[in-house]
Amino acid sequence: GQALVEHPHVAKIGFTGSTAAGRIIAQSCGALLKPVTLELGGKSAAIVLDDADLAQVAPSLGFLSFANTGQSCYLNSRILAPRSRHDEVLAMMRQLAESFVLGDPADERTTMGPLVTSRQRERVEGHVSAALRDGARLVTGGGRPGHLERGWFFEPTVFADVDPASRLAREEVFGPVVAVLPYDSEEEAVRLANDSDFGLAGSVWTADQERGLAVSRRVETGTIGVNGWLPEHTAPFGGRKTSGLGHELGPEGLNAYVALKSINLAG
Repeated sequence: GQALVEHPHVAKIGFTGSTAAGRIIAQSCGALLKPVTLELGGKSAAIVLDDADLAQVAPSLGFLSFANTGQSCYLNSRILAPRSRHDEVLAMMRQLAESFVLGDPADERTTMGPLVTSRQRERVEGHVSAALRDGARLVTGGGRPGHLERGWFFEPTVFADVDPASRLAREEVFGPVVAVLPYDSEEEAVRLANDSDFGLAGSVWTADQERGLAVSRRVETGTIGVNGWLPEHTAPFGGRKTSGLGHELGPEGLNAYVALKSINLAG
């Protein structure tokens, strides 16, 4: 990868991966004055407002929180719940986590497969251990499923009582681990959502679409959805802060690969 980045015949770099690798690539491209687009990590927040219908929220939020065994950059792994409905939201997330069927991805009954490598599972286990040391409460999951001896499987995991300053609330796990955090006001929900080094995706859940739109405009993120979120291939996709540089998809994504030239004809 480094050889490709530094090769003189490669005029533009587009990279999708970790923030750590993105920093190294950005440094190389800066030294070479080579244009670069970086789509990096995320720690996105799902803001559940006090008027949300949880029965309608659950299916879409389950996808956003656990898609691809949690190995998705846009994962909504911080669930922000109004304190008045915190227990309801926590119960919903627990039920979602426990509803997944882990197993062989080739089996049509399976709804969650393994992590990509043994090393990645060990990293997820490290995050879970750190969360417990930091005082978070394990609600469900948190380990390797006992009935699957083969494969790098990890149980869908939900934590409560998570300190917003803790590692679990701030670092990307890249596994099926979510944290439910309470808030007391809409302003606090937005503040918690923005209290992150990342800014890639997110969502707002509400019975009032206009209210959801107003809240989403205040969240510092490259993409966000109201009552759902899916990549839209005709719209730009990119991150704020340590979630990346530039955009993919849409005309804006194509423009990153266009070099402009002005030709001036005298007379």
